[in-house]
Amino acid sequence: MALAKKLLHTRYRVNDIEQTVEFYKNVLGLEEVRRHKSPRGSELAFLKAVESEETVEICYFPDSGPVEVQEDLTHLAFEVDSLDAFGQHLAKLGLEYSDGPTMKETGGGFAFIDAPEGYEIELIEIAKS
Repeated sequence: MALAKKLLHTRYRVNDIEQTVEFYKNVLGLEEVRRHKSPRGSELAFLKAVESEETVEICYFPDSGPVEVQEDLTHLAFEVDSLDAFGQHLAKLGLEYSDGPTMKETGGGFAFIDAPEGYEIELIEIAKS
C-alpha cells in the first residue's frame, strides 16, 4: 500500500534566497544542511531546527515571477523554550513579534513573527507539566 511515510520538507519560494536563509539562521537558529540547483534551475537551500528531522526548503526561482504572500496563507511553527526569552532575542536583533505573545491560563502560549516575504512563523512555548 502506497501511504506517505513521513514529512521530509516544506517548500517556501522567496524573492531573495540569501536574505531568507540568513533570517532563518540568525533569527530562528536553523542550520543550513545543504544547497543545490534543481534540474529546472531553481536555487534551493534546506534548513532544519536542531531537534527536527524535517527541513524547510527555501526556493529561489525568479522565472516564475515575484513572490507575493497573502496574509494568513500558511505558516511554519517552531517550539521554543520561552516566548519571553525569544522576545528578548528578537529585540537584540531589532525585531519584535508581529502578533502576541498570547499566553494560556494552563501554561505555555504562542506568538508570531514575519519572515522576509511575509510568511508567518509561529513560535510555541509548550506548557510545563
